[in-house]
Amino acid sequence: MTAPTLEACTPWPGELRDAGRHRLFVREHGTGEPAVLVHGLGGSSTNWTDTMGLLGDRLASLAPDLPGHGRSPASANGRYRLATHVDAVIALIVSSARGPVHLVGNSLGGATATLVAARRPDLIRSLVLISPAFPQLDPRRARDLQMLPLLLPGAARLADRVMDRVSVADRVRGVLELCYADPSRITPERMAEAVEDGRLHAEDDWASRAFIGSARGLIGSYLLPGKRSLWSAARTVRAPVLLVWGAQDRLVPVAVAPKVHAAFGQAAGGARLEVFPDAGHVTMMELPEQFATLARSFLDEPRA
Repeated sequence: MTAPTLEACTPWPGELRDAGRHRLFVREHGTGEPAVLVHGLGGSSTNWTDTMGLLGDRLASLAPDLPGHGRSPASANGRYRLATHVDAVIALIVSSARGPVHLVGNSLGGATATLVAARRPDLIRSLVLISPAFPQLDPRRARDLQMLPLLLPGAARLADRVMDRVSVADRVRGVLELCYADPSRITPERMAEAVEDGRLHAEDDWASRAFIGSARGLIGSYLLPGKRSLWSAARTVRAPVLLVWGAQDRLVPVAVAPKVHAAFGQAAGGARLEVFPDAGHVTMMELPEQFATLARSFLDEPRA
């Protein structure tokens, strides 16, 4: 069967669904083996528009908006710790009766997917992780220092005041330009999707709390010791793992990739690392066809 072309990809339809104690907006597309695609911090299910289209003949994909992100309402208990997102993804897989699934995650979604796979190996066929947000805080790096104010009380109110001075379109473009190695690859269609998501998000009074809470939860997970850490979770994963990194990633530097690969390499399913020299933080958005080709080859590998 000929794989779908990029031109065929449009924002896929979605609806609000109950997932345990969570209420999630979930987009659905494709036929084949079940998959769940988890976006990163501040992102949404539209981050997977191209991936869902290009792999639509291979995967029956669900792409949720994490609690408080995209079109999903606020978390039921007002918390946005990493555990909140892990619970939401597990509940979605269980409630959809689709497990085991191919679980795909980017950045925060990659960290979430790792913990899902470690906690519920029975629900996972494989992991595909794009620049997963593993602990690598370094006080010598300017970006990491810029994250520290997120831990301060009142950070959400301050973020609201700052964001009110910037238009949604400018805000979205700034984020995408940070995530892409080459901003000229941002297509008008994907920009329009992101702006619409940003506009809807700006109308929600919980948006800043969800973003700040998720960022704090992610940073907090970096401080967990020993067996509670992401590194330990990666070593226990049973499913095969594909790690994808952009060499130009300014948010989760490729320098951490070999360490992440080594951790997953100790897992039962083994791990494969692929680095795209001219991609940034969101390889699946910046180089969708190349990413889809790689993912397809990984999915088609014979499994024991």
